[in-house]
Amino acid sequence: MATSFSLTLDRQSSRTLVEQIVESVNLAIERRTLRVGDALPSVRALAATHTLSAFTVAEAYQRLVTAGRLSARRGSAYRVADLRTALPTVSPVWSAPSLNAAWLLSDVFADHSVPTKAGCGWIPGEWINESGLQHALRALSRVPGPRFGGYGHPYGMASLREQIATSLRRISLPAEASNILMTQGATQALDLVVRTLLRPGDTVIVEDPCYCNLLQILQLAGLKVIGVARTADGHDFEQLERVLKESRPKAIFINTVLQNPSGSSLSTASATRLLEMVARDGVWVIEDDIYRELAPPEAPCLAAMEGLNRVIYISGFSKTITPTLRVGYVAAHADVLADLARTKMAVGLTSSEVTERIVSNVLSEGHYERHLDFLKNKLHIAHTHVVEKMQSLNMKIFEQPAAGLFLWAQLPIAAEQSASVATRALARGIWLAPGSYFHPGDRLSNWFRFNVATSDNDVLWEFVRTLERT
Repeated sequence: MATSFSLTLDRQSSRTLVEQIVESVNLAIERRTLRVGDALPSVRALAATHTLSAFTVAEAYQRLVTAGRLSARRGSAYRVADLRTALPTVSPVWSAPSLNAAWLLSDVFADHSVPTKAGCGWIPGEWINESGLQHALRALSRVPGPRFGGYGHPYGMASLREQIATSLRRISLPAEASNILMTQGATQALDLVVRTLLRPGDTVIVEDPCYCNLLQILQLAGLKVIGVARTADGHDFEQLERVLKESRPKAIFINTVLQNPSGSSLSTASATRLLEMVARDGVWVIEDDIYRELAPPEAPCLAAMEGLNRVIYISGFSKTITPTLRVGYVAAHADVLADLARTKMAVGLTSSEVTERIVSNVLSEGHYERHLDFLKNKLHIAHTHVVEKMQSLNMKIFEQPAAGLFLWAQLPIAAEQSASVATRALARGIWLAPGSYFHPGDRLSNWFRFNVATSDNDVLWEFVRTLERT
C-alpha cells in the first residue's frame, strides 16, 4: 500500500515540476514522513492526483532512484531506499561527472543526476505530447504480430514517407514519397550523407558556430573542415567567397532556421545569395532543417528554393515529438536517395518500423498541429523570461529569435575560463554548453549555448551572478 506524503506544487515557480516533486520526496524522507521501505504512489496515481504528466512524475522518480533515495524493481512500487544497504555503485550524494567531450556526446543524454540541463538540446519531458504518444502506442499494440516479422523497407515505412512528402509540399519543397528516406534520427541522416557523398581528405564548409555532433561526424570521416562565420541573418559572404575560391569544398552544411547553437535564421536574401554562390562550383548543400516546425512560416527553405538538385534536406521529429523515438529523414533527388539507401543498408540495415508507426500515428491522430502551437507558445514565453534574465546581467546575446530552443550568449568571463566555469557549474548540478563544443578546432570561447526551455531557472542565474563577482 502506498504511503501518502505532502506534495504542494507551484506552477508559477521558476523551479520545474520535476524539481518540486524531487524536493518534496526528499523533505518527506528527511522528516521521516516517508520511511525506509515505504511505497510511494505509482507514477499514474501521483500524476492523476495532482494533474501532472506521467512523464513528469516518472522523471522525478528516476532522479530519486539515481540519487539513491528510492529503489525500483520491475513490477513493484517505488520504495524509499535503505542507504545503509545500497549497492556500492549508488551514491546518496550527487557528485559531478567528468566534463569532457565523451560525456557531452553520450552520458549526458541519460544522466539524470544533473538537475539543471541549461545546455541541453531537447524539450523538457513535461512538454511532450503525452496523449498523442499514448494513443499511438495503443494503436501499435493492435497491429498483428506477423506485421513485424521482417526488417521492413530500406526506404522506411511507406505511409510515413507519404505524410512527410505532403508536409514538405506545404512549404513548396517538391517532394514525393520516392524522395524520402527514413533514418534513425537526423544525426544518422547526416552520417549517411557524409559516408555516401564524401571521401577522406575532402574539404567541407560548416557554420561557425555549428551543431557539435556534426563536427564529430566530419572528424571521424577524415574530412578537412573549414568554418564560415554565421551572422544574425546569414553568413560572412566575403569569407565564404574566399573559401569557395581557395579550398574548392565539396559540401556545405547549414542549419537554415533557428540554428543550433545561435538561434538565428537565414533571411530570404541571404538564402538566395548563398545558393547562387555555391551553385557556381557545384557544391553540395546539406540543409539540416530539424527546427523548421518551430519557426515562423515565412522562414526560407533552401531545398524549396533550389528544388532538390544539389540540396539534400534533412529533418526529423526529435524536437517536436520526442528524441527517444529516433525518427529522422532525408529528402533528396531520387538518384541520390538510392545511393543513400544502399549506405543505410550497409551500415545499419533498415530503420525501425515500430518507431516510424508511432510517429505516423502521432502525425495523423495525435493532434500534432495543436501540440506544435503549444510548444511554440511555451518556447516564446521561455525566450521572454530568459532574455530578461540575461539582460539584467548585462550579457551579450547574439540573436533574439523569440522562437526555437536556443539563445547564444556571452558569460562575463575570459574565453580561457570557459572550461573551468562549466566544471564549476556542473559541481552545482548545472550543465552548461561552452562555445568550444560548437567551433571547428575546439576554439576557446566565452559564448555559451542556452536552451530556453531548461534555462528559466533561478539556480542557473544565481550561479551566473557569482561570475560577475570573480
